[in-house]
Amino acid sequence: MPYRDHEAIVLDSFNGLWSRGDPDRTPLDHFQDSENIKHIGSNSFGTRDGIGISQSVTVPLSNVKRIYNYPTPTRNTLIVLTYDDVVDKGKIYHVVDSTTVYGPLLQITGMHDFAFVPYAGRAYISPFNTFGAGGLNVEKGLQNEFLYVYAGDGTVARKAAGVAPTGALIIANGAAGLTDAGFHLFGVVYETNSGYLTSIGAITSFTTSAALSVSFSTIPTGSAIVTKRHIVATKVITNYNGDTTGYQFFFIPTGTISNNTSTVLNDISFFDADLLDDASHLIDNYAEIPAGAALTLYHNRLVLFTTFDDISLGLASEVGEPEAIDQIDGLIVVPPDGNPITNGQELRDILYITKRSRTVSYVDNGDEPSTWPLVVVDNALGTSVHGIATVLDSGSSSVDFLIISTYQGITLFNGRYILPELSWKVDDLWSSLDQNEFRKIQIVNAPIQTEIYIILPDRRLLVGNYANGFDPKKIRWEPWSYQMGVNTIAIHNIDEIVLGADLV
Repeated sequence: MPYRDHEAIVLDSFNGLWSRGDPDRTPLDHFQDSENIKHIGSNSFGTRDGIGISQSVTVPLSNVKRIYNYPTPTRNTLIVLTYDDVVDKGKIYHVVDSTTVYGPLLQITGMHDFAFVPYAGRAYISPFNTFGAGGLNVEKGLQNEFLYVYAGDGTVARKAAGVAPTGALIIANGAAGLTDAGFHLFGVVYETNSGYLTSIGAITSFTTSAALSVSFSTIPTGSAIVTKRHIVATKVITNYNGDTTGYQFFFIPTGTISNNTSTVLNDISFFDADLLDDASHLIDNYAEIPAGAALTLYHNRLVLFTTFDDISLGLASEVGEPEAIDQIDGLIVVPPDGNPITNGQELRDILYITKRSRTVSYVDNGDEPSTWPLVVVDNALGTSVHGIATVLDSGSSSVDFLIISTYQGITLFNGRYILPELSWKVDDLWSSLDQNEFRKIQIVNAPIQTEIYIILPDRRLLVGNYANGFDPKKIRWEPWSYQMGVNTIAIHNIDEIVLGADLV
């Protein structure tokens, strides 16, 4: 009933924080100031949940800077970076469950952050840091550092790829056999415990005889990571010009040594017609892959971006061989504009690559990555190194769209940036953030909770509840703060939200 001539206003819903324009124009079903509120279902709300220590060990990990969800063949786990500021060293651990922690797997001075992708149960890790450049922060791979691979079993991470064999084969005619007579080049390829095939080494020439097989000795052995060795050969060369790497090499079908100890392989017969499996693409592979600031997967290739020496460079591996990156054909060069590549993500068979305020795309044309055509998608909007939302353990795409943090706001992307932004209601809050600190933003999409979680540069969380619809006017935004500043977030085991923070 009226009270002093005022009619009561019934508020039958609460739709979260409103931080846009004149405060006096705040809709009645929103608050001008709202914090630590959790929306429940379509119309209820309460105080956000509390937090606790996720590890049941004597000394839980602390000073956590980055967490990623790491799916292995047997379970969902976490890969975690901690940082010791006394010695300026980052340490990476594998958290299998609340009571099992492996590591440190990798310790690198100056590693304040790292890029990560899982592949076939292995973890690929690229250390990077933030460097000042012209008053702006630039994220790029650490100088004189590399891409690393971790097997997922508690053993320390090692450099991805591997060095080629050295030395020279001793080649001789073997027992009676069948071989095309003529001048050949022979070499050796190492295969590592992650399936990587090194470049061709120990290249030696030999003239085969038609009625005799070929025998090999002094076959080089490799380091402890080598599990197999393969003998490769050219077809008959009629006019040899002395260039040992200028000819096409093939794997000899019976030329595999399934160990790293034997130095002899006798009586191998083959015809040139049997040489079908090309090995020539291995010649120009990186033996050590330089570290970058971003990693992604595209068409079963690993793609690394933003090395210390070239902030506009992407490196794409061979299909199905994440450690095999050709130093010529595997290069993707985004036109330089003074800004670094920050991120990359596949969506609907297209590779989208971002800078801070630019987005371009490349399409696999069936040829080498260096030939892929470039399309400029947006010359004003891009994102930061962790600014594309991850979804559970499936990467960043949600079937038909990405959720991307831009200077303009949290935006849906389906091949173009969709306006208005999802964060339209809290535009003033978003505009107040320090754009030079957007590298600290990290987004995850939690479909079970129907919420987006965003680490802000001031180390609060901004939570968007979309239970009422994935729409700028229906999504409900709330900032959450904790006693400690939050650095990173991941979703573990489908619906468990894991936060990483510094010591209180």
